[in-house]
Amino acid sequence: MKKVITPTFQQMRLFEAVARNGSVSRAAEEVHLAQPSVSMQVKALEGKIGLPLTEKVGRELHLTAAGAEVAAASRDVLSRISDMQATLEDMHREVAGPLSVAAVSTAKYFLPQALGQFKRRFPRVEPRLQFTNRETVLARIADNADDLYVTGRPPEREAVVAESFMENLIVLAAPADHPLTAQRNTPLARVAEEPIIGRERGSGTRLAVEEVFEAAGVEISPLMEFDDSEAIKQVVASGFGVAYLSFSSLRLELAAGRIAVLDVKGFPLHRQWFAAHRKGKRLSNAARAFLEFLREEGDRFASGPK
Repeated sequence: MKKVITPTFQQMRLFEAVARNGSVSRAAEEVHLAQPSVSMQVKALEGKIGLPLTEKVGRELHLTAAGAEVAAASRDVLSRISDMQATLEDMHREVAGPLSVAAVSTAKYFLPQALGQFKRRFPRVEPRLQFTNRETVLARIADNADDLYVTGRPPEREAVVAESFMENLIVLAAPADHPLTAQRNTPLARVAEEPIIGRERGSGTRLAVEEVFEAAGVEISPLMEFDDSEAIKQVVASGFGVAYLSFSSLRLELAAGRIAVLDVKGFPLHRQWFAAHRKGKRLSNAARAFLEFLREEGDRFASGPK
């Protein structure tokens, strides 16, 4: 039996980034290293383990069984080190150190601005912000992978503490020249006659909209599904249908006159944005300060129909 040599911290850090990003090039970009350097470290790690850790299927990079085990162990080690850093920073009673935030993709229209202003206030904080879909955010919550999570629909089964900090208006949008833009208080049944451009299954926005239509006894079935608001807006602006979107994502398109918000019975939906963390998690000074910042300043980043 081959003796497994203990990996270095650098190898574990880089492999965790490769596993999380599903790409050597994206991992290299994240850690600010050249791609060959990251590839070399992964190869060296495979040499120590004595087993392949990744495999290429087509153009996609996948983890082997050994790779999944090493990635999970690396996450645990990095999480413990991050907790240690946070604890030591707390001992200095200073708002500083790492701050990891995972958020659903729609939050990209306000969260970078909020985090940027927070960083100006506390320049020694080292934020890392990841945008992804809701299912991945839920998985990261289950893995306790981050300090905080921003979502429009907190998980119901996970033991989390979730605080609302900003209104999230969900509207129905159409091309600016669509006939429904001239109507007022349009019935949901009329909207359902149009081609619907929807979010992916599991999306918090999709779940909220489907609940409204279902309560009214109206069935909707998306013509197309996307996991990205930018793609949905491009399809709508091109005249292919009606979509439900967070109002905060539409500022540029509304200003340019490419998309219009429809006046529909029951809309906009008045939802909330939530900042969440695992119940019982010991939050660092940076995480606690960012939570307080969102509570106090969140409304500054909200937008709604005038």
